[in-house]
Amino acid sequence: MSSSVSVAIENGVAVVTIDNPPVNALSFHVRRPLYEALATLRDDPSARAIVIACAGRTFVAGADITEFGKPVEQPELRAIVALLETIAKPTVAAIHGTALGGGLELALGCHFRVADQGARLGLPEVKLGLLPGGGGTVRLPRLVGAEKALGMIVSGAPILAGEAKAAGLADAVVDGDLLAEAIRFASETADQGGVFIAVRDRNDRLAETDLAAFDAQATDLARKSRGLDAPLACAEAVHNAITLPFDEALAAERALFVKLVSGDQSRAQRHLFFAEREAAKVPGKDLQRRTIERVGIIGAGTMGGGIAMAFANGGFPVTLLETSAEALQRGMAMIEKNYAVSVSRGSLTEEAREQRLGLFKGSTDYADLADCDLIIEAVFEDMAVKKEVFGKLDAVARPGAILATNTSYLDVNEIATSTARPRDVLGTHFFSPANVMKLLEIVRAEKTAPDALATVADLARRIGKVAVVVGVCHGFVGNRMLSARGAENEFLLLEGATPGQVDKAFTDFGWPMGPCQMGDLAGLDIGWRNRKARGLTAVIADTLCEEGRFGQKTGRGWYRYESGSREPATDPEVEKLIRTKAGELGIAQREIGADEIIERTLYPLINEGAKILQEGIAARASDIDVVWVNGYGFPIGKGGPMFWAGLEGAVRIVERLEYWRQRTGRGIFEPAPVLRRFAETGSWEAVGGAL
Repeated sequence: MSSSVSVAIENGVAVVTIDNPPVNALSFHVRRPLYEALATLRDDPSARAIVIACAGRTFVAGADITEFGKPVEQPELRAIVALLETIAKPTVAAIHGTALGGGLELALGCHFRVADQGARLGLPEVKLGLLPGGGGTVRLPRLVGAEKALGMIVSGAPILAGEAKAAGLADAVVDGDLLAEAIRFASETADQGGVFIAVRDRNDRLAETDLAAFDAQATDLARKSRGLDAPLACAEAVHNAITLPFDEALAAERALFVKLVSGDQSRAQRHLFFAEREAAKVPGKDLQRRTIERVGIIGAGTMGGGIAMAFANGGFPVTLLETSAEALQRGMAMIEKNYAVSVSRGSLTEEAREQRLGLFKGSTDYADLADCDLIIEAVFEDMAVKKEVFGKLDAVARPGAILATNTSYLDVNEIATSTARPRDVLGTHFFSPANVMKLLEIVRAEKTAPDALATVADLARRIGKVAVVVGVCHGFVGNRMLSARGAENEFLLLEGATPGQVDKAFTDFGWPMGPCQMGDLAGLDIGWRNRKARGLTAVIADTLCEEGRFGQKTGRGWYRYESGSREPATDPEVEKLIRTKAGELGIAQREIGADEIIERTLYPLINEGAKILQEGIAARASDIDVVWVNGYGFPIGKGGPMFWAGLEGAVRIVERLEYWRQRTGRGIFEPAPVLRRFAETGSWEAVGGAL
């Protein structure tokens, strides 16, 4: 019929095959021939049953996201599903790989779903700031129940085929030739005859719903949504599926979808979807990747252990090196403890724990790194120490091995001078805890070979990281901008704001926590050591550290933490200290509102991002957004600082920066030339640099 949809009839079973690589997205050029094929087969007496299958590595993994927000070319997915529901003969979706979003909604239009044992099924639209727009919120509850459907739709997380079978979403799970089994299932079902009931007409599971329990679940999800519209809309749509007739609930779902797809939050989240895929790209399509089979990690402390776990979790054998047997034992004990916690929480099986621990090889001898293809040092953030480590590596690492430094701030170019192979050296800035946090800044030094960079970028995806390639400067992208964001914190406090007011302005904006809470969580002593190393001071924060107030780990920081609690409590001693320091400096305190706090912290953040673009430290403004959403908690519904600058209005940001520069005389508020050009053009692409 077309290059993307074909039909073959075998023993009276029509197999409709979708072939639209790489993920069989339901683009217009797929939807039209698919609709035509189903319309023809509906009335074809030679076809007793219909199987919808996909070529390649997956079932339909979703709609074509590039079409969102544009006029929809007919037929759209809803029309295809509606057509499926008019077919009297049995229809079967043969699912392998992933059936996600529009793919699962297509499968829900069929009478039955037969899944490969390794298949995953889900509706992840919420991660794009949307809800399922092809009837998913109305049909899924009819198969799995309202509460299960709500959890799946609001989380966006797919479930495995076995769980789908237990929940009622899959009718059969097969281990073997999926298509052959699906054809057999369809043929036997057709032989049995009878009336085949469309999912839309199945109401038994809905009738079982405990509406009070459902509403309590929805209320809890709303509380956790942190200002995002899509989770609330998803809950409303599933509630409609319970309380409204099918067609009314379907129309309400569509109205909610249309509202979301045109909103700023969905635009922001779709921006991030594409930005993540661009961020790790290395120029040069034909670059040969190096083979990575074993990874070496130097340092078994918090960072080194976390990095080692990240690679073991990805299936890589790891050689973990420490300076002494005692330090190695402590590091391995912590790794074992972390895995044990995962088992106790049910997020890891005992078998998987044993398998991952079996990938570790401990050592105190650099010679044991000779068979490693990638070696990452994760020692103290001290240039002399790191250069010493790289000098030792140069003597033992095999030719072609990639040598990486896990550093938050240091000059990777200088570290590379400690070796005779600077082309093999790059930076890997993992975020703590490294086995959990998604972001990885891959730092490209002046002499880093493109194939080394491309290899690590690909490797990052294999261990579940979101990789962003950045250039060399103090703090790279994330921490350099963090310094700009925090430059006014002490001034805000000295001028009259409290730690609680600053943090509330941030959480109301959508951050998971404010800068004072974040400092207490990370440890105030980390910033204190960094400032001392650079000859900098912070009058309030330094005093807190001098008093031994390092945050949660000491029970006192910007806040008090009673009896080991992680909940911050206002500390009158800190507020008294702030007033005292303000008096000593002759600063008159006043009321400071949330708008001022945001302007004086986030506008400099954007301004520093513009400078980073200007210098070519980041290749794209969207790369900066990926760093800040995945590494620092910038609200996903605002798309990252550079995307939000467009929503906020670059002209306004420049004007307010000028205002604060004139009022304070501080250079942090001097608008960067690139930011001024953005205000003129409205496009970061027109003004950004490139690595």
